[in-house]
Amino acid sequence: MDRRNFLTRTAALASIATTAHTARAAAPAAAKPRRVGLIGCGWYGKCDLLQLINIEPVEVVSLCDVDANMLDEAAGLIESRQVSKKRPRVYADYKEMLAEKDLDIVLIATPDHWHALAMIAAVEAGADVYVQKPTGVDVLESRAMLDAARRTGRVVQVGTQRRSTPHLIEAKQKVVDAGLLGDVAFAEVCCYYHMRAKKNPPTIAPPPSLDFDRWTGPAPLRPYNELIHPRSWRAFMEYGNGIVGDMCVHMLDMVRWQLGLGWPRRISSAGGILVDTDSIANITDTQTATFDFEDLNVVWTHRSWGSAPDPEFPWAGIIYGSKGTLKLSVQKYEFIPRSGGQKLTGNAVIELDQYPSDQSDADKWNMELHVASAIRGHMRDFLNAIDDRSKPVADIEQGHISSASCILANNALALGRTLEFDPLTNTVVGDEEATKMLRRPYREPYQHPAG
Repeated sequence: MDRRNFLTRTAALASIATTAHTARAAAPAAAKPRRVGLIGCGWYGKCDLLQLINIEPVEVVSLCDVDANMLDEAAGLIESRQVSKKRPRVYADYKEMLAEKDLDIVLIATPDHWHALAMIAAVEAGADVYVQKPTGVDVLESRAMLDAARRTGRVVQVGTQRRSTPHLIEAKQKVVDAGLLGDVAFAEVCCYYHMRAKKNPPTIAPPPSLDFDRWTGPAPLRPYNELIHPRSWRAFMEYGNGIVGDMCVHMLDMVRWQLGLGWPRRISSAGGILVDTDSIANITDTQTATFDFEDLNVVWTHRSWGSAPDPEFPWAGIIYGSKGTLKLSVQKYEFIPRSGGQKLTGNAVIELDQYPSDQSDADKWNMELHVASAIRGHMRDFLNAIDDRSKPVADIEQGHISSASCILANNALALGRTLEFDPLTNTVVGDEEATKMLRRPYREPYQHPAG
C-alpha cells in the first residue's frame, strides 16, 4: 500500500485501540486486593511500585533484592505506604519468593541482564508481570520471554510507558490519527544527554550488603568497581545494551506506536567510543542506527558529548510529514504545520493536587514528576488488561519488537554491516555469524531460556 493509505489505515486502527484503552481504563478495580511482589528494589522498582500503590490498594506481600540494605529500605518504605501497614516479606533469591505461589502480580525492575530469567520464572509461577524495558539483553532471551507469556497465558506489560503518557496520547489523537502530518516517510529519534559514565574507578571489594555473584547472575563476572552498583551499571555492555538499549528503545517504541509500525525490515548502525576514550565505560559515546521499515525510515542518533541540535528536545522523537512536523518528548509535544495553520502543543501532566506524595518521592527517591502520570496510566492499563485477560498497550510482543530491534542495531555496529532479521525463524537472513549473535553466552550454572 502507498504511504497515504497506510497512514489512513493506521489512524483508523489507532482510534479503535484508543477507544478500547479508554474503556478498559474505566473498568472497576478488583474487590479483593491483588497480592504484589517486586524483584529489584532500586530506583525504578520503587517508582513503579509506589505508583501502583497510588492507584489501587494492592497488598505488597514480597520484596526481593540482592542488596540487603536496599531491600530493608524498600520494606520500610512500603510498610509505611500501603493501606494494611504490613511489612512485606523479604528475599535475596527471587526463586524462593516465587515458590510461595501466592502472588497475583510481579514487578521486575532489576538490571537488564536479569529481566528474562526473572520474568519467565514469574509467569511460570502464575503471576501477571510488569517488567522494565528492555525485554532482554539478547534477541533470543527476549523472544523466550514472549513465548513464556503466551505459553502460560499471563498478561505482561513492558515499561515503555510513552504509550501511556497523557500528552503523547493527545498528540497521537490530535495530530497523527487526525491526519495532520500528511505523508510520512522519515522520523528521527535521538538522545543527547551526557549520561555516559566518565569515571575510571579502581577495582574494589563489593559492599558487604551486596551479593555480587548473585547480582552478576548470567552475565560475565567483571571486577567490581563503584560504577556497577547501584545506578551506573549501564556503563557496561555486559549488563545491558548501552544508550541504544536504554534510551532508543523508548523513542523507537514511541514512534512505532504513533505510526502503527511493526518490525523493521533492515537495521544498520555506525559509531563507537569516539570522544571519551578515558572512561572505563565500554558503551558507545556516539552512535547512529537506521531502522528501515521499507517505505519509512526511523534514524536514531545519540551523543553523550557536545550540544543537542534542539535544546528543547534533547531526548525525543521527531516525525516528519508532508504537511507538518511532530516533535515528541517526555516533557511536551509540538506540531508545526508546513503551510500555516494552527500550531499544536501539549505538556507533561503533573498531578500534585491528586497525588501530593509525588513531590516527596521526587525529593527522596528521584521520582520524575513529569513521568509519574505516565507510570500511573501504564499501571491502570496493566490492571485492566489483567481484569479482562487482554493484551495491554505495551504487551510483551511490542516490547520484544522494540527491544530486539535495538539489540540488532548494536549487533550491526559490531559486525559493520546491515542486518535483515526474520522474526518468524529468529535468524538474520543469509548471515550465520549475525544469527549466532542473537544469543549471548550465559555464565555457568545459569542456563539460557532459549535452550
